[in-house]
Amino acid sequence: MKVVLFCGGLGTRLREHSDTIPKPLVNIGFRPILWHLMRYYAHYGHKDFILCLGYRGDLIREYFLNYREELTNDFTLHGGTRAVELHKQDISDWKITFVDTGLHSNIGQRLLRAKEYLRGEEMFLANYADGLSDLPIDRQISQFSATSAIASFVAVRSSQSFHAVQMQPDGLVTSMGAMPDQALWINGGFMVLRKEIFSYMQEGDELVEQPFSRLIAEKRLVTFPWSGFWQCMDTFKDKISFDRMEAQDRCPWMTWKSR
Repeated sequence: MKVVLFCGGLGTRLREHSDTIPKPLVNIGFRPILWHLMRYYAHYGHKDFILCLGYRGDLIREYFLNYREELTNDFTLHGGTRAVELHKQDISDWKITFVDTGLHSNIGQRLLRAKEYLRGEEMFLANYADGLSDLPIDRQISQFSATSAIASFVAVRSSQSFHAVQMQPDGLVTSMGAMPDQALWINGGFMVLRKEIFSYMQEGDELVEQPFSRLIAEKRLVTFPWSGFWQCMDTFKDKISFDRMEAQDRCPWMTWKSR
């Protein structure tokens, strides 16, 4: 399945880094959070990526154009010939499409700009590029495939009220929006979408507002509640938290290591 990643935001709450680089390139350890997310999807067999670029998209292009496997993997250097023998590789079998989706576009607009690269896809995956999880996405896809829903996303616990979710026990979403002063489930990204999603979208729509509201009205939006690890990188404090986990080798999102 193709994976659409929204990489174009300004990252205004992470100014310590996003003044100079886009948020998807902020490192966890010595690799960008975007790499960690793509490696997660690749672990489940989804290696065909569409990166929706905006703010400093040139740096994301440069990162992958200049990617050197030997700088992040074990290798043997044969001194006489200077030949490099890699013992493992990260991205050699990945396919990455880079799409300029505009500096100030919202998520819905970015997805519409990527539509032409999704021709022939019955279903595809989509996600923000600033959050990581140990979500078993194969289970989410399987459950979604058994429904007639058009879209699915992961619901996670949070005290935030932004994009809060109310749902039935079977996962059918009944409402989304600000719901303060409650123990909340919120939209955590990790979306699975059918191609019919584009029939519910209009130019200028924000994906989780107008299109998702239309799906709710038709009972065709579901969620996959997940109480495991999920964390996004919104602030410098979040960046420090990720770095500490990486330094302690306590990285739940690295499902490629735990299996």
